[in-house]
Amino acid sequence: MTARTLSRFVSAAFLAAAIPLVSPTHSATAAACADIEVVFARGTDELGGELGLTGISFVEAVRLNAGGRSVGAYGVDYPASSDFTDRLAFADTVLRGIEDAQRRVEYIAASCPGSRIVLGGYSQGAAVAGFATRTGVPDGVPQEYRPYLPAPMSPAVADHIAAVALFGKPSDRFMADAGAPAVSIGAPYAGKTIDLCIPADTICNGSPLGRPNTLHTLYSVNGMTLTAAEFAAPRF
Repeated sequence: MTARTLSRFVSAAFLAAAIPLVSPTHSATAAACADIEVVFARGTDELGGELGLTGISFVEAVRLNAGGRSVGAYGVDYPASSDFTDRLAFADTVLRGIEDAQRRVEYIAASCPGSRIVLGGYSQGAAVAGFATRTGVPDGVPQEYRPYLPAPMSPAVADHIAAVALFGKPSDRFMADAGAPAVSIGAPYAGKTIDLCIPADTICNGSPLGRPNTLHTLYSVNGMTLTAAEFAAPRF
């Protein structure tokens, strides 16, 4: 990362932390088609409104790399519950997030076929975004939950998704300890997915289930949202 790029990112990050620069839309007719649409699922109890601070930072990083193209943003509408001990509640919040993320992606793909979609999420939201790309039933889903899984998105939708960006995605160990299947990425999306984890972040590095450490809160300001945006930019 050059000094100039770092300076631009830091400025954007401070602004993103101070005010919600991005106004996510939840109405299907709320805005004209953007050249790039970011669909982002916030983390558990994350500040920053519908997008969360990580989502705000990521959208601003996408704008820095959009080459003047318009960028829209949609914050996935789901509870982002913090109750990991109640497996039914945890399953419900994630399923609601998957369904809403898929609905938005499918709407943009159908209504704005020229738009390039970037699907992303942070922490619990990264699990939501990852599962939204599935092409079948993830390994380890209990039989009683299978009837409630949203149907996979149409294979044609994958052509409209430029990139998938995951920040602090819960590890397989974390998900197993929470009684949930490992987060899986559908094959059509695997080659355009960036999965970022701070090495000592106990949520994504494979540590046993426990409270997140301070490192897990740094994705909005540690430069990784810019890294993800730079990964996505050539695919817009």
